Amino acid sequence: MKISLALGPRRPLSRQTAWGCFTTNLALPGCGSLMAGRVSGYPQASLGFGGLALTLVFGLRFFGWCLANWSRLYGGQADPYAVFPELWQHVRWALVGIGLFVLGILWALVTSAQILNEAKSEEATAVPPRLEK
Repeated sequence: MKISLALGPRRPLSRQTAWGCFTTNLALPGCGSLMAGRVSGYPQASLGFGGLALTLVFGLRFFGWCLANWSRLYGGQADPYAVFPELWQHVRWALVGIGLFVLGILWALVTSAQILNEAKSEEATAVPPRLEK
């Protein structure tokens, strides 16, 4: 079985297929754009999956750090302002990952709106002629 990431020729999409691309872009940024034959799906997917990976890796590390420092963060004499610089060092890369994922989602939504617009205009021009009696 041969798998290829090359895009096929761009073809007009039905409104139903365009909505399918839209919902796919909501779940997996860039994948709906690739389904519609858009080259912009590659960087969208890279942003989305890269952001997800950063969030997962550094978010788990941050979670482990929080558990290890629970008494410093939430103890009776805890001062969150004193721990803030160290907290920022551990959470910043997870936040960068979240930002990249959100950027990928927003870009995919703009592309999805364009795909829906094109499908709507394509459907309007494909109306059959009216039959006269």
